[in-house]
Amino acid sequence: MYSYGVSVFFPAYNDAPSLPALIGKTFAVLREHVADFEVIVVNDGSQDETGAVLLRLQKEFGQQMRIVTHEVNRGYGGALRSGFEAATKEFVFYTDGDGQYDVGELPKLLERMSTNVSFVNGYKMERNDPWHRIWIGKTYNQFARLLFNVSLRDIDCDFRLIRRSLLELIHLESTSGTICVELVRKLELCGMDVEEVGVHHYPRLHGKSQFFRVKSLFTTLFQLFRLWWWLLVMPRLGLKRADAHTHS
Repeated sequence: MYSYGVSVFFPAYNDAPSLPALIGKTFAVLREHVADFEVIVVNDGSQDETGAVLLRLQKEFGQQMRIVTHEVNRGYGGALRSGFEAATKEFVFYTDGDGQYDVGELPKLLERMSTNVSFVNGYKMERNDPWHRIWIGKTYNQFARLLFNVSLRDIDCDFRLIRRSLLELIHLESTSGTICVELVRKLELCGMDVEEVGVHHYPRLHGKSQFFRVKSLFTTLFQLFRLWWWLLVMPRLGLKRADAHTHS
């Protein structure tokens, strides 16, 4: 059993059907492997029974479970930012509330965390989605990795364990799915050691993905290029101006 503390959080939007099994398994895994932990669910303006389900689960599991509620939907990035802000333990793990990843594989990430490692990222060994989502996801991942010069093989795998002190060094701004690119890029810029672990990805049994709506895709593309401008273009312009000033 690991002696350090772990904050586990799930962003949730209309995930009422998947949450009971997910939270139940999460507590079982953490009680077996971690001495000190907390479980946080960010209810991102859900319009189904997510709020009521979370209240029932909180009564069942007690003070180790906390709920963060957004009265209106803030987007995937907004939900992740709230989860990171709410976490209090030494390490922070998150995955989605829809149950497409198996929280039972969290110990695989814990095993790879060490004094020299601050970030353990999962990668999908096989993506179990409709063909069009697989194609879009693969294209997006390759494009984002090239555009932002990211070394991780799977930016889009939301199964991550991060040292909280590292998260405190960065400031996240994205409200859409681009937060994954922003998070990974800024963590890599910190110069820490990263480990990658293959994890399973399962078909969605309930609800619909918010990422693949037309409005969400346009928001994501806009924020992606804005992020590229501020993270890669502006720093280079600053270096060129500084260099020109030095030689003037």
